[in-house]
Amino acid sequence: MKVLLFVFMLFFALWSPVAKTQEQTRIPEGIFMSIRAGNAAELSKYLNSTVEILLLQKEDFYRKNVAETILRDFFNEYKTKSFTIRHQGARNDAQYAIGNLKTEKGDFRVYFLIKTVGREQLIHQIRIEPDNGR
Repeated sequence: MKVLLFVFMLFFALWSPVAKTQEQTRIPEGIFMSIRAGNAAELSKYLNSTVEILLLQKEDFYRKNVAETILRDFFNEYKTKSFTIRHQGARNDAQYAIGNLKTEKGDFRVYFLIKTVGREQLIHQIRIEPDNGR
């Protein structure tokens, strides 16, 4: 009986960090869906109050409402065809994802950094760069 209890406790001790790590790397599905749809209003629900945006010729920290306008202008000019996540992970207190965005005017690499604020996972940085076959 002691052996069984020991095995159970060992399994639980080893499994807990793995489960927590997997939970930390879960990025809200709404982020993927809003980028895939080219919906800046929906994406703005996941933006921090201040966001760093690196987008074509723009590179700065913007308030949430300004960031939404910049993203809306981008999605209006570059109509989305598809969005695919290539990699996602976590480091320390942040999650990140890298994806490929295909638009009617070209392909882009998208990177976003998410941190937990209170109980919400919010985007703190988003990069959208031309994908030149890298």
